[in-house]
Amino acid sequence: MFCSLFFFAFGSAWAAEQGAAPNRGALFKVQQNGQTLYLFGTIHVGAKDFYPLEPRLAGLLRQAPVLALEIDPLGDPQKLARAVQQHGLSAQGSGALAPAWRQRLERLLKQYNIAPQSVASMKPWLLATMLTVSEFAAQGYDASLAVDAHLSKQAHAAGQKVVELESAESQMALFDQKMTPAEQLTFLEEAISGIEDKEQASQAREIAQAWRSADVKALDALALKAEQDASFSGRFVQKVLLEGRNPALADGLVALMARENNSVAAIGVLHLVGKTSVTELLRERGLTVERIY
Repeated sequence: MFCSLFFFAFGSAWAAEQGAAPNRGALFKVQQNGQTLYLFGTIHVGAKDFYPLEPRLAGLLRQAPVLALEIDPLGDPQKLARAVQQHGLSAQGSGALAPAWRQRLERLLKQYNIAPQSVASMKPWLLATMLTVSEFAAQGYDASLAVDAHLSKQAHAAGQKVVELESAESQMALFDQKMTPAEQLTFLEEAISGIEDKEQASQAREIAQAWRSADVKALDALALKAEQDASFSGRFVQKVLLEGRNPALADGLVALMARENNSVAAIGVLHLVGKTSVTELLRERGLTVERIY
Protein backbone atom coordinates (compact mmCIF):
# COMPACT_ATOMS: atom_id res chain seq x y z
CA MET A 1 0.00 0.00 0.00
CA PHE A 2 1.20 3.62 -0.61
CA CYS A 3 1.37 5.63 2.59
CA SER A 4 3.62 8.45 3.84
CA LEU A 5 2.91 8.14 7.56
CA PHE A 6 6.08 4.05 10.99
CA PHE A 7 11.23 -0.38 17.85
CA PHE A 8 12.34 -2.53 23.09
CA ALA A 9 15.80 -1.60 24.36
CA PHE A 10 15.91 -4.42 26.87
CA GLY A 11 14.32 -7.03 24.60
CA SER A 12 16.48 -6.13 21.60
CA ALA A 13 19.64 -6.09 23.68
CA TRP A 14 18.81 -9.54 25.03
CA ALA A 15 18.17 -10.91 21.55
CA ALA A 16 21.41 -9.49 20.22
CA GLU A 17 23.35 -10.97 23.13
CA GLN A 18 21.84 -14.36 22.40
CA GLY A 19 22.72 -14.05 18.72
CA ALA A 20 19.07 -14.07 17.63
CA ALA A 21 17.31 -11.53 15.42
CA PRO A 22 14.91 -9.19 17.26
CA ASN A 23 11.17 -8.99 16.74
CA ARG A 24 10.03 -7.09 13.69
CA GLY A 25 6.67 -5.53 12.83
CA ALA A 26 3.74 -7.19 14.58
CA LEU A 27 2.71 -10.83 14.94
CA PHE A 28 -0.76 -12.14 15.82
CA LYS A 29 -2.15 -15.64 16.41
CA VAL A 30 -5.72 -16.07 15.14
CA GLN A 31 -7.85 -19.10 16.07
CA GLN A 32 -11.31 -20.41 15.27
CA ASN A 33 -12.86 -23.91 15.28
CA GLY A 34 -9.52 -25.59 15.96
CA GLN A 35 -7.81 -23.77 13.06
CA THR A 36 -4.89 -21.38 13.51
CA LEU A 37 -3.52 -18.58 11.36
CA TYR A 38 -0.47 -16.44 12.05
CA LEU A 39 -0.80 -12.84 10.90
CA PHE A 40 2.37 -10.80 10.35
CA GLY A 41 2.53 -7.05 9.74
CA THR A 42 4.91 -5.89 7.00
CA ILE A 43 6.06 -2.67 5.39
CA HIS A 44 6.45 -2.37 1.66
CA VAL A 45 10.05 -1.15 1.66
CA GLY A 46 13.09 -2.66 3.33
CA ALA A 47 16.73 -2.43 4.38
CA LYS A 48 19.45 -5.05 4.73
CA ASP A 49 19.35 -4.84 8.53
CA PHE A 50 15.68 -5.92 8.53
CA TYR A 51 16.90 -9.48 7.99
CA PRO A 52 17.06 -12.19 9.08
CA LEU A 53 13.59 -12.25 10.62
CA GLU A 54 13.32 -13.47 14.21
CA PRO A 55 13.55 -17.27 14.72
CA ARG A 56 9.98 -17.84 15.93
CA LEU A 57 8.46 -16.21 12.82
CA ALA A 58 11.03 -17.89 10.58
CA GLY A 59 9.98 -21.26 12.03
CA LEU A 60 6.28 -20.54 11.47
CA LEU A 61 7.02 -19.58 7.88
CA ARG A 62 8.99 -22.77 7.21
CA GLN A 63 6.16 -24.95 8.54
CA ALA A 64 3.28 -23.02 6.96
CA PRO A 65 1.40 -24.86 4.18
CA VAL A 66 0.51 -21.50 2.62
CA LEU A 67 1.89 -17.96 2.64
CA ALA A 68 -0.79 -15.34 1.94
CA LEU A 69 0.20 -11.86 0.76
CA GLU A 70 -1.77 -8.82 -0.36
CA ILE A 71 -0.23 -9.39 -3.79
CA ASP A 72 2.70 -11.63 -4.71
CA PRO A 73 5.67 -9.49 -5.86
CA LEU A 74 6.89 -12.55 -7.78
CA GLY A 75 3.54 -13.04 -9.49
CA ASP A 76 2.71 -12.59 -13.17
CA PRO A 77 4.58 -9.46 -14.37
CA GLN A 78 2.20 -9.13 -17.30
CA LYS A 79 -0.73 -8.66 -14.92
CA LEU A 80 1.17 -5.88 -13.18
CA ALA A 81 2.04 -4.25 -16.50
CA ARG A 82 -1.61 -4.36 -17.59
CA ALA A 83 -2.73 -2.84 -14.28
CA VAL A 84 -0.21 -0.02 -14.60
CA GLN A 85 -1.25 0.60 -18.20
CA GLN A 86 -4.95 0.65 -17.35
CA HIS A 87 -4.91 2.64 -14.13
CA GLY A 88 -1.57 4.45 -13.91
CA LEU A 89 -0.82 5.85 -17.37
CA SER A 90 -2.52 8.29 -19.71
CA ALA A 91 -1.62 10.51 -22.65
CA GLN A 92 -2.11 13.58 -20.44
CA GLY A 93 -0.12 12.25 -17.50
CA SER A 94 0.15 15.03 -14.92
CA GLY A 95 -0.06 17.69 -17.64
CA ALA A 96 -2.78 19.59 -15.78
CA LEU A 97 -0.37 20.40 -12.95
CA ALA A 98 -0.10 24.17 -12.53
CA PRO A 99 3.19 25.78 -13.70
CA ALA A 100 4.37 26.62 -10.16
CA TRP A 101 3.81 23.01 -9.05
CA ARG A 102 5.44 21.78 -12.28
CA GLN A 103 8.64 23.66 -11.36
CA ARG A 104 8.62 22.12 -7.89
CA LEU A 105 8.07 18.67 -9.38
CA GLU A 106 10.95 19.12 -11.82
CA ARG A 107 13.28 20.03 -8.93
CA LEU A 108 12.38 16.80 -7.17
CA LEU A 109 12.84 14.72 -10.33
CA LYS A 110 16.30 16.24 -10.72
CA GLN A 111 17.03 15.55 -7.04
CA TYR A 112 16.17 11.87 -7.54
CA ASN A 113 17.93 11.64 -10.95
CA ILE A 114 14.66 10.81 -12.71
CA ALA A 115 14.35 11.83 -16.34
CA PRO A 116 11.12 13.87 -16.80
CA GLN A 117 10.25 12.05 -20.02
CA SER A 118 10.28 8.72 -18.17
CA VAL A 119 7.34 9.83 -15.99
CA ALA A 120 5.52 12.04 -18.48
CA SER A 121 2.67 9.56 -18.98
CA MET A 122 2.16 8.78 -15.28
CA LYS A 123 -1.15 9.83 -13.78
CA PRO A 124 -0.73 12.12 -10.76
CA TRP A 125 -1.41 9.34 -8.20
CA LEU A 126 1.26 7.06 -9.69
CA LEU A 127 3.76 9.92 -9.91
CA ALA A 128 3.06 10.78 -6.25
CA THR A 129 3.65 7.15 -5.31
CA MET A 130 6.93 7.07 -7.23
CA LEU A 131 8.12 10.27 -5.53
CA THR A 132 7.34 8.81 -2.11
CA VAL A 133 9.20 5.57 -2.92
CA SER A 134 12.12 7.70 -4.15
CA GLU A 135 12.18 9.62 -0.87
CA PHE A 136 12.14 6.38 1.13
CA ALA A 137 15.07 5.22 -1.03
CA ALA A 138 16.90 8.47 -0.27
CA GLN A 139 16.48 7.63 3.43
CA GLY A 140 18.02 4.17 2.88
CA TYR A 141 14.86 2.09 2.41
CA ASP A 142 14.63 0.09 -0.80
CA ALA A 143 11.46 -1.29 -2.42
CA SER A 144 13.49 -4.24 -3.74
CA LEU A 145 14.15 -5.25 -0.10
CA ALA A 146 10.48 -4.95 0.89
CA VAL A 147 9.33 -7.41 3.54
CA ASP A 148 6.62 -8.99 1.40
CA ALA A 149 9.12 -9.47 -1.44
CA HIS A 150 11.55 -11.13 1.00
CA LEU A 151 8.84 -13.50 2.24
CA SER A 152 7.70 -14.31 -1.27
CA LYS A 153 11.24 -15.20 -2.39
CA GLN A 154 11.69 -17.52 0.59
CA ALA A 155 8.34 -19.25 0.03
CA HIS A 156 8.86 -19.78 -3.68
CA ALA A 157 12.40 -21.08 -3.10
CA ALA A 158 11.03 -23.62 -0.60
CA GLY A 159 8.27 -24.70 -2.95
CA GLN A 160 5.52 -23.36 -0.68
CA LYS A 161 2.16 -22.25 -2.00
CA VAL A 162 1.74 -18.47 -2.19
CA VAL A 163 -1.76 -16.99 -2.48
CA GLU A 164 -2.87 -13.43 -3.06
CA LEU A 165 -5.56 -11.75 -0.96
CA GLU A 166 -5.89 -8.94 -3.51
CA SER A 167 -4.55 -8.09 -6.96
CA ALA A 168 -2.41 -5.36 -8.45
CA GLU A 169 -5.38 -4.38 -10.60
CA SER A 170 -7.72 -3.98 -7.62
CA GLN A 171 -5.16 -1.96 -5.66
CA MET A 172 -4.37 0.41 -8.51
CA ALA A 173 -8.04 0.80 -9.40
CA LEU A 174 -8.61 2.37 -5.97
CA PHE A 175 -6.23 5.23 -6.79
CA ASP A 176 -7.59 5.65 -10.30
CA GLN A 177 -11.31 5.28 -9.61
CA LYS A 178 -11.72 6.65 -6.08
CA MET A 179 -10.12 10.00 -6.93
CA THR A 180 -11.22 12.50 -9.54
CA PRO A 181 -8.52 13.98 -11.82
CA ALA A 182 -8.53 17.13 -9.68
CA GLU A 183 -8.17 15.08 -6.49
CA GLN A 184 -5.26 13.17 -8.01
CA LEU A 185 -3.52 16.51 -8.59
CA THR A 186 -4.11 17.42 -4.93
CA PHE A 187 -2.67 14.03 -3.97
CA LEU A 188 0.44 14.78 -6.03
CA GLU A 189 0.77 18.33 -4.69
CA GLU A 190 0.59 17.09 -1.09
CA ALA A 191 3.29 14.51 -1.84
CA ILE A 192 5.53 17.23 -3.29
CA SER A 193 4.96 19.48 -0.27
CA GLY A 194 5.58 16.62 2.16
CA ILE A 195 8.95 15.91 0.58
CA GLU A 196 9.97 19.56 0.40
CA ASP A 197 9.23 20.28 4.07
CA LYS A 198 11.02 17.06 5.17
CA GLU A 199 7.81 15.54 6.55
CA GLN A 200 8.16 12.54 4.25
CA ALA A 201 11.75 11.94 5.40
CA SER A 202 10.70 12.13 9.06
CA GLN A 203 7.77 9.78 8.52
CA ALA A 204 9.91 7.32 6.55
CA ARG A 205 12.30 7.03 9.50
CA GLU A 206 9.39 6.82 11.97
CA ILE A 207 7.64 4.03 10.09
CA ALA A 208 10.80 2.00 9.54
CA GLN A 209 11.99 2.39 13.13
CA ALA A 210 8.63 1.33 14.58
CA TRP A 211 8.56 -1.76 12.35
CA ARG A 212 12.25 -2.58 12.84
CA SER A 213 11.85 -3.11 16.60
CA ALA A 214 8.18 -4.15 16.80
CA ASP A 215 7.40 -1.12 18.97
CA VAL A 216 3.77 -1.66 19.99
CA LYS A 217 3.27 1.87 21.32
CA ALA A 218 4.85 3.46 18.26
CA LEU A 219 2.75 1.37 15.86
CA ASP A 220 -0.44 2.21 17.76
CA ALA A 221 0.55 5.88 17.69
CA LEU A 222 1.01 5.68 13.93
CA ALA A 223 -2.46 4.17 13.55
CA LEU A 224 -3.91 7.05 15.59
CA LYS A 225 -1.94 9.55 13.52
CA ALA A 226 -3.38 8.07 10.34
CA GLU A 227 -6.91 8.23 11.75
CA GLN A 228 -6.48 11.91 12.64
CA ASP A 229 -4.70 13.08 9.47
CA ALA A 230 -6.98 15.77 7.99
CA SER A 231 -5.11 16.25 4.69
CA PHE A 232 -6.70 14.99 1.49
CA SER A 233 -4.08 12.28 1.00
CA GLY A 234 -4.33 11.34 4.69
CA ARG A 235 -8.11 10.90 4.43
CA PHE A 236 -7.68 8.88 1.24
CA VAL A 237 -5.13 6.56 2.85
CA GLN A 238 -7.27 6.04 5.96
CA LYS A 239 -10.71 5.78 4.39
CA VAL A 240 -9.94 4.07 1.09
CA LEU A 241 -6.60 2.26 1.41
CA LEU A 242 -7.06 1.08 5.01
CA GLU A 243 -10.69 1.07 6.16
CA GLY A 244 -11.96 0.42 2.64
CA ARG A 245 -9.83 -2.68 2.14
CA ASN A 246 -9.82 -4.17 5.64
CA PRO A 247 -13.20 -5.99 5.44
CA ALA A 248 -12.23 -7.86 2.26
CA LEU A 249 -8.82 -8.70 3.72
CA ALA A 250 -10.56 -10.09 6.81
CA ASP A 251 -12.87 -12.14 4.57
CA GLY A 252 -9.87 -13.58 2.76
CA LEU A 253 -8.16 -14.55 6.02
CA VAL A 254 -11.30 -16.29 7.33
CA ALA A 255 -11.60 -18.23 4.08
CA LEU A 256 -7.92 -19.18 4.23
CA MET A 257 -8.31 -20.46 7.80
CA ALA A 258 -11.22 -22.64 6.72
CA ARG A 259 -9.03 -24.29 4.07
CA GLU A 260 -5.61 -24.46 5.73
CA ASN A 261 -4.25 -24.79 9.28
CA ASN A 262 -1.14 -22.96 10.56
CA SER A 263 -0.75 -20.76 7.49
CA VAL A 264 0.98 -17.39 7.65
CA ALA A 265 -0.54 -14.24 6.18
CA ALA A 266 1.62 -11.14 5.79
CA ILE A 267 -0.03 -7.77 5.10
CA GLY A 268 0.85 -4.14 5.71
CA VAL A 269 1.24 -3.50 9.43
CA LEU A 270 -1.11 -0.50 9.41
CA HIS A 271 -3.90 -2.90 8.45
CA LEU A 272 -3.36 -4.70 11.78
CA VAL A 273 -3.40 -1.81 14.26
CA GLY A 274 -6.05 0.76 15.15
CA LYS A 275 -9.78 0.78 15.81
CA THR A 276 -10.84 -0.31 12.33
CA SER A 277 -8.04 -2.82 11.73
CA VAL A 278 -8.28 -6.31 10.29
CA THR A 279 -7.52 -7.75 13.73
CA GLU A 280 -10.44 -5.85 15.28
CA LEU A 281 -12.75 -6.99 12.48
CA LEU A 282 -11.73 -10.62 13.13
CA ARG A 283 -12.47 -10.18 16.85
CA GLU A 284 -15.88 -8.73 16.00
CA ARG A 285 -16.59 -11.89 13.98
CA GLY A 286 -15.87 -14.07 17.02
CA LEU A 287 -12.35 -15.20 16.20
CA THR A 288 -9.74 -15.29 18.97
CA VAL A 289 -6.90 -12.88 18.18
CA GLU A 290 -3.76 -12.87 20.37
CA ARG A 291 -1.01 -10.32 19.83
CA ILE A 292 2.32 -12.14 20.23
CA TYR A 293 4.32 -8.93 19.73
